[in-house]
Amino acid sequence: MLAALDTPYADTRADALRFALGLPPLPALATLTVERAGHAVELRLLGASHQIITADLSETVACLPDAGIPLPSRHDGTGYAFASRTDTHGDDAAFAAAVTALRHDLDGRADVLTGTFPGSPHAVTALAVDAAGLGWRTWHTYPQTREIVMTWSRTEVRPCAAP
Repeated sequence: MLAALDTPYADTRADALRFALGLPPLPALATLTVERAGHAVELRLLGASHQIITADLSETVACLPDAGIPLPSRHDGTGYAFASRTDTHGDDAAFAAAVTALRHDLDGRADVLTGTFPGSPHAVTALAVDAAGLGWRTWHTYPQTREIVMTWSRTEVRPCAAP
């Protein structure tokens, strides 16, 4: 699903992103719920980046100065794994080509929520649920710094123990 967002994005560079688990649902500009492995995965575009909510997990990567920790390259917990990487492109043409290729790869998928922000066709946040299991990927693009932040997450949902 493509959402043309009518608000400027609040995060303006990769190093402003923070990572938080367990936050309540934050105000979303657009949402998409995808079923995977018998569970709903709610993709949420925020003005400050993204939030994913599924089962008992809430993952937020956003410009939230009062919450979370600086974006880690890796975070592992019980039944949950997160990784991130930031690529910086050397010039505007290389950055534009990378964002165009990303949008082309994600276009038309029913398990993707892509938000475009005003001011630049290359200001994009995209969230995609993996084809199998409970996992997702995200991309956050920053035209002013030619950065693309990519994240990968996976969680396991364990059945409740019998009484």
